[in-house]
Amino acid sequence: MARFFIELAYNGAAYNGWQRQPNAPSVQEMLERGLSMLLGAPHEVVGAGRTDTGVHASCAVAHFDAATEEMAERVRDPEFVYHLNCILPKDMAVRRVVDVPDDRHARFDARRREYKYYITTRKDPFATGTAWQITQPLNVDAMQTAAVSLMRYEDFTSFAKLHSDTRTNRCTIFGASWRTEGDKLVFTIAADRFLRGMVRAIVGTLVDVGRGKLTPAQFCAIIERQERAEASAQAPPYGLFLTDVQY
Repeated sequence: MARFFIELAYNGAAYNGWQRQPNAPSVQEMLERGLSMLLGAPHEVVGAGRTDTGVHASCAVAHFDAATEEMAERVRDPEFVYHLNCILPKDMAVRRVVDVPDDRHARFDARRREYKYYITTRKDPFATGTAWQITQPLNVDAMQTAAVSLMRYEDFTSFAKLHSDTRTNRCTIFGASWRTEGDKLVFTIAADRFLRGMVRAIVGTLVDVGRGKLTPAQFCAIIERQERAEASAQAPPYGLFLTDVQY
């Protein structure tokens, strides 16, 4: 057996998230189907994380195993990525496939994950489906002050999806910040792990800080109460991108 890491990007608009679903299309299903067709046998992939319905990825990572040395050599062929991309739908693209040790795990060995959330501050037809349009003024300084405070906490129950099977709501956030890029606001957050719906709940609550509905101090109080009902509604999924996974 040989194990491989596969790096890919995808537009999540047509998928019910990463994870395979019984009655809905998923990124995992499409990738497994492409690998199985190309290698002539069923192949399961394990992702570094599970993006939600409608969420995109500019850099996602998964692993899969080649059961025989013959299959492994086919994967190592320089043309393998090209042929796999020919099979995959247009909204998915494999960047590279690399050999890794047999015990390397795309999910459990990941030490840092990064997401970006995009907001457009004017009507932009080219941002449709990839950014949240908010044309009312936002206090970005207040949003930044609140965002930086995230690194003081470890329990993010207030931003966790209810009734999930997560064992703990504790995460280590390495960085969180807003920056302005022309007519766009970009929120970047990196952590060792993320809870289901966590980034979108954080963004939705930070936007309410920018709208003046909450102060940065109230944002911190929401985290400290550890109640999902205290936080704001989730931001739309289409502005969110998984942008980096590090090992």
